[in-house]
Amino acid sequence: MYNTNALNVYQQNSVNTASKEKLLIMLYDGLVRFIKQGIAGIEEKDINKSNTNLVKAQSIILEFMATLNLEIGGEMATSLMALYDYMHRRLIEANIKKDIEIAKEVLGFAEELKETFEEAYRITKKG
Repeated sequence: MYNTNALNVYQQNSVNTASKEKLLIMLYDGLVRFIKQGIAGIEEKDINKSNTNLVKAQSIILEFMATLNLEIGGEMATSLMALYDYMHRRLIEANIKKDIEIAKEVLGFAEELKETFEEAYRITKKG
């Protein structure tokens, strides 16, 4: 019990003290993890596990969409919005149909975006 509580405090402090860029990467980590767990739930025929995790992934994507500033971000933000919208719709479809292939398609986008933002973070941190 104590170890679990200590871990929760550590995780909460990590979130509270992280930069905006690091928080974005943490959200991408969660997105990838939840999609993978959703896929595992489908494979295991565990409807609750697949639904819970795919809905969490959908929520993260909605958060990305809500925080995009289309006026400042210009064409890049508009493109990201379209991609996030597509990913969100496909995750809903994967969840309804319990379709692993659709979920894997979205996982590929999520992993690529995560890697891109991690690389951008490394570059800006150096410079």
